[in-house]
Amino acid sequence: MTNRFDFIRHFSSSFMYGELTDKKTIDKVRETFDNYESNCFEVLLYRKNRAPVWFYMQVAPIRNENDKVVLFLCTFKDITVFKQPIEDESTSGWSKFARLTRALTHNNRNTSHHITPQQLTPMSSHEVSQPKQSRLAEVLQLGSDILPQYKQEAPKTPPHIILHYCTFKTTWDWVILVLTFYTAIMVPYNVSFKTKQNNIVWLVLDSVVDVIFLVDIVLNFHTTFVGPGGEVISDPKLIRMNYLKTWFVIDLLSCLPYDIINAFENVDEGISSLFSSLKVVRLLRLGRVARKLDHYLEYGAAVLVLLVCVFGLVAHWLACIWYSIGDYEVIDEVTNTIKTDSWLYQLAINLGSPYCYNASGSGQWEGGPGKDSLYITSLYFTMTSLTTIGFGNIAPTTDGEKIFSVAMMMVGCNWLDDW
Repeated sequence: MTNRFDFIRHFSSSFMYGELTDKKTIDKVRETFDNYESNCFEVLLYRKNRAPVWFYMQVAPIRNENDKVVLFLCTFKDITVFKQPIEDESTSGWSKFARLTRALTHNNRNTSHHITPQQLTPMSSHEVSQPKQSRLAEVLQLGSDILPQYKQEAPKTPPHIILHYCTFKTTWDWVILVLTFYTAIMVPYNVSFKTKQNNIVWLVLDSVVDVIFLVDIVLNFHTTFVGPGGEVISDPKLIRMNYLKTWFVIDLLSCLPYDIINAFENVDEGISSLFSSLKVVRLLRLGRVARKLDHYLEYGAAVLVLLVCVFGLVAHWLACIWYSIGDYEVIDEVTNTIKTDSWLYQLAINLGSPYCYNASGSGQWEGGPGKDSLYITSLYFTMTSLTTIGFGNIAPTTDGEKIFSVAMMMVGCNWLDDW
């Protein structure tokens, strides 16, 4: 085709129609665009100077990967030289010859085809209809090799590299998020209440969580990431170096089998608590996955649920700290006596399970409230303090408890002010 250019216009080229443009052809052009079809026409259009020009117009819809038409490719070929001249004031005498010469010069300059004198001779109706039919068949049979396809090309990655936004990685990140919340709840509780994983069910469950975090480390060595310029980095060496410099050490410390170590009876209590405390570094994963929740913040219900979850998680952490302070101060290690002003001692008296000294056995203080009652009471105190509606039935008495209560109230007031 000669004088080919891409012409993009919403639905039609109606702004180029004029008084001599055939109405039936206009309707066909409109129907072609409305029905997203391929077609070709001989149509009379007008230039900006209102000069009429005959065009051979071809229309081809361009589809994306979803088989949806996103634009039309329209090509135009000037065929004025082959059409009967339009009779007006400018088509008399030498004007006809000048017009024919200009059309020939224009076509010779833009194509590699040279029009011979034989091509300028009048053609029969059969000779005209045959090229038209062949061109129509050509347009209707345009395949993917001719028509361009506009698609979002996925980055080409090595076989062992995973795209960070693929379905598998997205699902895996949500699994890691759920397990991170599980860790955020259980680790502070185990550290504060000094519980060893003697229950085989919980030991197996925590071991499975550790294995999943270990698998996550392996996957992170084979997962693409977004570079500083917004490009997707799929080079294995760059991926490994980036992960080693960022989250590798934290992830490695978080997936070590601390629960299995704590399960042994001969492990010192201090070392056991230290190993359990190291699992708290998993909480740093919350910052890495929190950005995945950003697109949910535009929904009011999602924001409300998120705030409630965060409030409950913070109250849980503070409850564990509140119990740890009381458990540390309830017994005077110097005199080996019970501090009667401690909130733990008062709770033990109220529940009818006081502390007692086992002089004949272990030589330590035993008894007191159960761990379930201790946790529920601690959580009750922290929630009432954060919301500034404390009833006074659980009150700080020692200096450490008072300092912690003041800090917790300041956090609660600042939080409520932000809400």
